Amino acid sequence: MSTDGWKNFGNYGADRDPGNVHGKIALARALEDALERMIIDGGIKSPVGTRRGLKARMRYLTTTKGGPQALADAGIHATPATIRAWTRGTQRPRPASLEAIDTAYWNLRAHNVLANPGALKQHLNRGGRGTRIEIHPVNQTAVDEPRRRSNLRIQHRQVRYIWDDAVDALVASDLETMEDLWDDVIAELDSDWGAYTYVSYIGIGA
Repeated sequence: MSTDGWKNFGNYGADRDPGNVHGKIALARALEDALERMIIDGGIKSPVGTRRGLKARMRYLTTTKGGPQALADAGIHATPATIRAWTRGTQRPRPASLEAIDTAYWNLRAHNVLANPGALKQHLNRGGRGTRIEIHPVNQTAVDEPRRRSNLRIQHRQVRYIWDDAVDALVASDLETMEDLWDDVIAELDSDWGAYTYVSYIGIGA
């Protein structure tokens, strides 16, 4: 089912608020947020300025494929002896190098998480239980007052079965598939589904 619910979207001012977007856009943004949380939550917690944080980052960067290139891309061109000293914690990098090491670590971690979308799929599928999402309707403050709908509410839904396709669509920047998936989600809202074709925000509880 492909729909254009709110076919006259914008005729009465809803498009004056740039936060009001098609659900496919909001769903893609929510998935990006979930991916970012996965990158950060699973990463090294100790700051790079601490001995523990520095050693942990250097271990990752020196034992993970792509680490040396990530360091080079971040502007680190230290000698092998200096790299070993940083990794062992016997020498402390200058502040600019610490910042570059932190950048290299997070860039490499993000690359590796993105290269393994199966982890995000598993996280969202939760063994078939799915993930709860929060759907915020269009912000109507910019809508002409006589055309505002007073019955629109934040919706909560436990969403299953779409996540494999949604993550694949995110990776491929496939908004057509994302639109089809969003149609599937809002179809469960029965008669109200058309009012949530466009939304102001989607939150993914994962």
